[in-house]
Amino acid sequence: MEGLTMKLLEEKIVNDGVIKSGNVLKVDSFLNHQIDVPFVAELGKELKRLFADRNITKILTIEASGIGIACVAAMYFGVPVVFAKKSSGSNMDKDVYFTQIYSYTHSKTNDVVVSKRFLSKNDHVLIIDDFLANGCALEGLIDIVRQSGGTVEGVGVAVEKGFQGGGDKLRKAGYNLHSLAIIDKMDAKTNTVVFRHEEE
Repeated sequence: MEGLTMKLLEEKIVNDGVIKSGNVLKVDSFLNHQIDVPFVAELGKELKRLFADRNITKILTIEASGIGIACVAAMYFGVPVVFAKKSSGSNMDKDVYFTQIYSYTHSKTNDVVVSKRFLSKNDHVLIIDDFLANGCALEGLIDIVRQSGGTVEGVGVAVEKGFQGGGDKLRKAGYNLHSLAIIDKMDAKTNTVVFRHEEE
């Protein structure tokens, strides 16, 4: 099934994804604006298979577009989802873990917080996100888990832009990272995508 799920995701990217100039890939028709829930549920099931040997107590993601895939994955793990908020609103706890994440998409640095009530040193955390490019968002989430004293059991990503290097950097740092589709090249002019296939 693992090969099938990844193949289906690659087909979905080719058929429904839109490549824009500046190495931008839009998958908002099925993943991070409009969500194809039965399809994303298959991605969640695959993440459960990939991390089945890990004792996961929490799934951590970041608002907003990671929440959909994190929630369907959480159904298979049977654990809560905690999502990092991009700014501390007036109704947010003051007792928070805090980090800063630079967004290349929006060319700005976001203050990111998670309430200390929802993450502790006893937690074994699977970090999930929809996209991985340069790795800034995932590094920020890893920093939050580090502050909590918890354990990062793994990192699961739907789509990795392999040519931007974030995934390779995290793998080199020793993180158990699985991406369901890794893009090595994409071309906005020809609307073509080349995928990387790695042995597990």
